[in-house]
Amino acid sequence: MFFKKKKKSKKRTTATLARKLITVENPKAIVSEQFRTLRTNINFSNPDKVLKTILVTSSSPGEGKSTTSANVASVYAQEGKRVLLVDGDMRKPTVHHTFGLKNTKGLSNVLTRQVSIEEAIQPSTLDNLSIMTSGPIPPNPAELLASKSMEQLIGELTAQYDFVIFDAPPILSVTDSQILSNRCDGTVLVVKAGEAEKAMVQKAKESLVASQANILGVVLNNFVLAKDNYYYYQYYGQAESN
Repeated sequence: MFFKKKKKSKKRTTATLARKLITVENPKAIVSEQFRTLRTNINFSNPDKVLKTILVTSSSPGEGKSTTSANVASVYAQEGKRVLLVDGDMRKPTVHHTFGLKNTKGLSNVLTRQVSIEEAIQPSTLDNLSIMTSGPIPPNPAELLASKSMEQLIGELTAQYDFVIFDAPPILSVTDSQILSNRCDGTVLVVKAGEAEKAMVQKAKESLVASQANILGVVLNNFVLAKDNYYYYQYYGQAESN
């Protein structure tokens, strides 16, 4: 006997995406406040230097770097800044899922000169926030990120936007993040509390240092305070100085 598989309702899909964008769905939540604190910490991390390009990465998959980059981009846009979120993970892209966008044109197409920058950028439902998805997965992501075209692209994007935030692959998985971190003004490392191994986090930091990245700090994700604490909740922690 065969049963017809129920289709996921549009409402359920929307709710799933909204949970990833807590700063949009529930801006008054404590978690959302933590993202605004992170925004403030980033702004004051280099008082003598203007930060326009920020890379968000993690040591391993599943630590929340994509959710973090999306929400950081959102809180900057809510502040009135012109923000572009770029999916720099051309191996396992997720940004288009988070914002419910198509991924037929994106970063990979721009770097191979198949489309213009304007054609690759899509608006989001949030004012001031635009998205450049990864585009079709190429056979040579690292080479594209290290190319002259990428350097030129960053220059053109920073001329158009106040902030360009890159969601990059886990740094210990591939070399992509090391390449990008060297070209960005600052890098934020996301660490999942209770799961990330200290040795792996240390190795990730060493990889960033080796690539001459400007490490702004670490986001402690999924940290739970004691139940007797007034602010007991599961949250994305603020950036901590190294």
